[in-house]
Amino acid sequence: MSLPALDALRRLFPEAKITVAAPPGTADIFLDSNSVNDVLVQRTGGLLAALTNARELRRGRFNLAVLFQNAFAAAATAFLAGVSVRVGYATDRRSALLTSALPVPAWKDERHESFYYLNLVAGVEKAVFGSSSAIQSDPVFELPVSTSRKETAQRLLKQSGGVAGRPVAILCPGSVNSRAKRWPAERYAELADRFIDAGLDVVLIGSPGELAVSNEVSDLARHKPIVLTGKTSVGDVVALISIADFLVTNDTGPAHIGAALGAPTLVIFGPTNPLTTYPLSPHAELIRQPPDCAPCMLRDCPIDHRCMTSISVDEVFRRAMKAHDRKSAQLIGC
Repeated sequence: MSLPALDALRRLFPEAKITVAAPPGTADIFLDSNSVNDVLVQRTGGLLAALTNARELRRGRFNLAVLFQNAFAAAATAFLAGVSVRVGYATDRRSALLTSALPVPAWKDERHESFYYLNLVAGVEKAVFGSSSAIQSDPVFELPVSTSRKETAQRLLKQSGGVAGRPVAILCPGSVNSRAKRWPAERYAELADRFIDAGLDVVLIGSPGELAVSNEVSDLARHKPIVLTGKTSVGDVVALISIADFLVTNDTGPAHIGAALGAPTLVIFGPTNPLTTYPLSPHAELIRQPPDCAPCMLRDCPIDHRCMTSISVDEVFRRAMKAHDRKSAQLIGC
């Protein structure tokens, strides 16, 4: 979601050294980014972690901190690091720690989340140049992956049982923060079987916290998919999606990775609102059958999970294979 803001920041300051400070779970996203010079992995936790992170930032002698995070700790870290200009939203009682505390825009829940971060860059642009255009342009999503990282992903697939030259379907059947966002495991299992019957390798991905649901999918499937859930870094996941033929996922992080990579991406939406968090890419498709109660934004469905059970395996399989055929036709055309 922050990639367009980083692109806009780079265009504002083409000669600047731009460093992304991020926790371990997301730092790998920016490894090959053309918008940044360096990635600084930040510790997570309490006061001690904030002090350690501040010391690391102080050594960088940064002039400007653009705080995409809304949390108090992010502002406190930049303040303790002595960064002279600190721009962020006036959230979490942290305004006194910022040199420029922007109000949360009234349109926050009505526009794509990427504009929320672009608005911060627009604030910097207005302060420095007197006017702002960052938020007026279409968001630019770029997530480059080096050849060496793609080759490493190919080797990982082969070592895990993949067959060289066979098309690859990646499935992400979990979601860390909401069970209601999960399309049923038995349907992912049936989908995996149909892909394998069609001649594809199927790879399950996700974080360690999603391993149980991936194992359930694997146990229910007739043909065993390749389970890499919990066995890869975020950087590995990015590289794997970049070499896959398509991705099928719930409304979770890999959906946005696939969109940023320009990979054919099908996202199964249920209880969440796609208005602000849909994957912003012409190669991404939403699969929804929303009942009257959606979007409810609940983490657990109190009734029968009809927003997800109304989505059939047939529909997902058909649309995924169409996306696969379109990509194959484009490659042949090239």
